[in-house]
Amino acid sequence: MKAPFPFSAIVGQTEMKQALLMAAVEPRLGGVMVFGDRGTGKSTAVRALAALLPPMKIVAGCRYGCAPADTAPCPDDCRAAAGKRTAEVSVPFVDLPLGATEDRVVGALDLERALATGEKRFEPGLLAKANRGFLYIDEINLLEDHLVDLLLDVAVSGQNLVEREGLSIRHAARFILVGSGNPEEGELRPQLLDRFGLSVDVRTPTDLADRIEIVKRCDRFDRDPAGFAETYAAAETATLAAIAKARKRLPDVTVSDAMLELGSRLCQAVGADGLRGELTLLRAARATAALAGKKAVAPAHVGAVAALALRHRLRRNVLDDTGSTSRIARAVAELIPA
Repeated sequence: MKAPFPFSAIVGQTEMKQALLMAAVEPRLGGVMVFGDRGTGKSTAVRALAALLPPMKIVAGCRYGCAPADTAPCPDDCRAAAGKRTAEVSVPFVDLPLGATEDRVVGALDLERALATGEKRFEPGLLAKANRGFLYIDEINLLEDHLVDLLLDVAVSGQNLVEREGLSIRHAARFILVGSGNPEEGELRPQLLDRFGLSVDVRTPTDLADRIEIVKRCDRFDRDPAGFAETYAAAETATLAAIAKARKRLPDVTVSDAMLELGSRLCQAVGADGLRGELTLLRAARATAALAGKKAVAPAHVGAVAALALRHRLRRNVLDDTGSTSRIARAVAELIPA
């Protein structure tokens, strides 16, 4: 199987890479929505980060990826079946295709076993396979409405509930949701967009040197994946170490009342809907501080993540055609002087 493109070898796209790193450090952020042109490395970056992360421990043989320390019941009663045995597996990366059926996504009765043995057995779907990993949806703005509704329910609860064909199954489905899409091909439903913690705008590089370097690296990777990966092995190790340290440091990063007030003032200044933006801003700033090796959130951390956390939560202002990112940048400049 061909090795994934190294995360450290991706040229440019700094904002997208930073958002993915923050989501890896703080899963409660709610995932990342990437808007932009086709062929700009969106899926490549997500796959690269998932492959970079260290293997995770699961209860041996569990089809739902239960962690040994989990206390929630598992449909397979995996802890009783496996005893204390554990296994290490790669962090899941599940690509949800646009044409997927509801049964394929949430799971359904194993008809083959039912017909052969008469046993009612649940066959887990993509949501179970993505548990504790990444669920990636390309062209998410074209996803069918009934699947969007399902994702909304699971994103809120962290659990997948299936009641059909005489079965009632509930299992953990906690994943980092990453969506991508081209706004020119259709709008994303506001209810789903609001569930994403961070939003990234990705554009085709305009710098000639960057474009040439991207083509060179892609060509080298196609011709010699193993050799290319070895070139970036040290950088990948450093990135992995930074994520591990940030995860360990995150619970101890403090957020003062002054920083909470700054976040609220910023959300008020740009007219962000609801309070989810403020909570996301807090979590993103804390993750940024942890990645930077800091013990407390500073104004610079809040300013650095403001656009990522708020740009998709603003109402359109017919009197201001500069776009949400520019409005946020103006508010940051006013509230957080350089």
